[in-house]
Amino acid sequence: MIKKIRNITFPVSDLKKAVDFYENILGLKKTGEWGNYAIFDVGGVELALEPKGRFMVFLLADDVDETYKTFKEKGVEFVTEPKDQYWGGRTAEFADLDGNNFILVSFKK
Repeated sequence: MIKKIRNITFPVSDLKKAVDFYENILGLKKTGEWGNYAIFDVGGVELALEPKGRFMVFLLADDVDETYKTFKEKGVEFVTEPKDQYWGGRTAEFADLDGNNFILVSFKK
């Protein structure tokens, strides 16, 4: 089912200032940066920064569709159904009992 936390995305007000802080002050290794997104490796977990984004925790699953089906049968409330993303992942978003949202993600092999 769920293997590990794959990615945690934080919303930031200024991407350039945030990248400078995480890279040059905290000393994290930047592994990618685009106009609206930056990623750092923190011990095998991606810490991402996104302007005007929202806090998101991506949970790596073997198969999003199977995990979605299993969790749905157990009463988990999903915000979205499984769908392919432009960046190559397949995702489905759900909420825990306190309304915290998580995103299941898997990648084609």
